[in-house]
Amino acid sequence: MLGLVLSPNLIQVYIFWELVGMCSYLLIGFWFTRPSAANACQKAFVTNRIGDFGLLLGILGFYWITGSFDFQQLSKRFFELLSYNQINLVFATFCALFLFLGPIAKSAQFPLHIWLPDAMEGPTPISALIHAATMVAAGIFLIARMFPLFQMLPFVMSIISWTGAITALLGATIALAQKDLKKGLAYSTMSQLGYMMLALGIGSYKAGLFHLITHAYSKALLFLGSGSVIHSMEPIVGYHPNKSQNMIFMGGLRQYMPITAITFLFGTLSLCGIPPFACFWSKDEILVNSWVHFPILGSIAFFTAGLTAFYMFRIYFLTFEGEFRGHFFDDSKKLSSISIWGSLELKKEQSKLDKKLILYPKEANNVMLFPLIFLTIPTIFIGFIGVLFDENTINVDFLSYWLTLSINSF
Repeated sequence: MLGLVLSPNLIQVYIFWELVGMCSYLLIGFWFTRPSAANACQKAFVTNRIGDFGLLLGILGFYWITGSFDFQQLSKRFFELLSYNQINLVFATFCALFLFLGPIAKSAQFPLHIWLPDAMEGPTPISALIHAATMVAAGIFLIARMFPLFQMLPFVMSIISWTGAITALLGATIALAQKDLKKGLAYSTMSQLGYMMLALGIGSYKAGLFHLITHAYSKALLFLGSGSVIHSMEPIVGYHPNKSQNMIFMGGLRQYMPITAITFLFGTLSLCGIPPFACFWSKDEILVNSWVHFPILGSIAFFTAGLTAFYMFRIYFLTFEGEFRGHFFDDSKKLSSISIWGSLELKKEQSKLDKKLILYPKEANNVMLFPLIFLTIPTIFIGFIGVLFDENTINVDFLSYWLTLSINSF
């Protein structure tokens, strides 16, 4: 991933792009003896190959037009050729759309989003690192890296923005009814990546990358928190993901795992856009810019923000509030009375008898708690790097200054 970020040309980007994809394939299939994991890694591999083929065609097409793979030279020569009317715009647009296929697959955008929820078959730290914070952001990074070039093709920019808006809305609506804790967070990741793509498509370069930074910390915290929960649930309900990751069997974990619950709540508040947490600043900027750019896109973004708050607090309440439901995992009669919203109707006497006979989850050890506490700090404070405190001064915040230097180096 570091190689991809530091690459000065498209050839190196493509090489590291494939290596990152290979790492993802191997890590999703970590438990290869489990059929669902084996199928998930193949699904991710095949879906990403579709996007990578388009990316390769786009790279070769732009080399055909400009004669360069270097980012800086590519944008400069494309601008010169465009100003002298020496470019076939239809061909250039097709090249850009083929190039965009790579980020569509890598960043789980509609319609190549289908691999990301299944990628949760991998170990939870991998879900936190690769499938929430780094690898899935590679597509967003490539669009941002080639932003000066895409800006010269308005039709492609509109395709990028609408793809991001549809992905954000689709991910949020699917996340509403998820029973699996990690899959709920995976669809949430897909939705937030849609926000970033929407921001880049409407020309809000800073807001897109700002949300990439703030979301990475918040979602990594949430995934590691889910790992702590799953680790505590496994001795009670069993080691299969259908049981240990099922929110129907959770509930009331805050009294048994207080540190995990507080850190998970901080991540939830951030992702929902509650001030002063990190994602509030970036998401607010995307919402305002999308509304100013085109009100329909802004309406979709605002509606999706409301859905985000709804499904994230649903996940939090199902997992950490109410009464513990883990002792119903082997009772089909009681299990059928639990809905996807976690509601449960049982006689109080029967419930008290059951509670005496069961185990309860325990807080994870310090090795697992330390990363949660550490990630809580940037989840609260990292948003301030992009805040514009003095409106009369242009680009006074650190992030704008840093990105101005970066985009000028293109």
